[in-house]
Amino acid sequence: MTGIIIANYGLEVLSAEHMKGNVQWLTDIHFPLPFIMAYIGKGIELVGGIFLILGLLTRLSCIALIADMIVIIFIMGHGKIFGDEQLPFLLLLLFVTFLITGAGKWSVDRIIFDKKA
Repeated sequence: MTGIIIANYGLEVLSAEHMKGNVQWLTDIHFPLPFIMAYIGKGIELVGGIFLILGLLTRLSCIALIADMIVIIFIMGHGKIFGDEQLPFLLLLLFVTFLITGAGKWSVDRIIFDKKA
């Protein structure tokens, strides 16, 4: 479910209208390289979400997604984890959990990397 949720947010990369809004928002908050950073952030969310759904490169994906959430919460946002940044913070906690535990027993990671699978 976590992968589906974050991939859904990443699908905005396919919408020119959404991306225009994201770039404008990053420009408004004086974020460096707003065009490039908007696409990198949404790309990480889309690809990372798909990888989480599949259980492929789970820990590596979670590192990128953790960095993405930290930027959203503490750099783009105001660190209000009990306010506006509550959802990104909860996703951050889930990504940390997956980073620690790894993929499940039905994941592609287990098929590829676990010789017992």
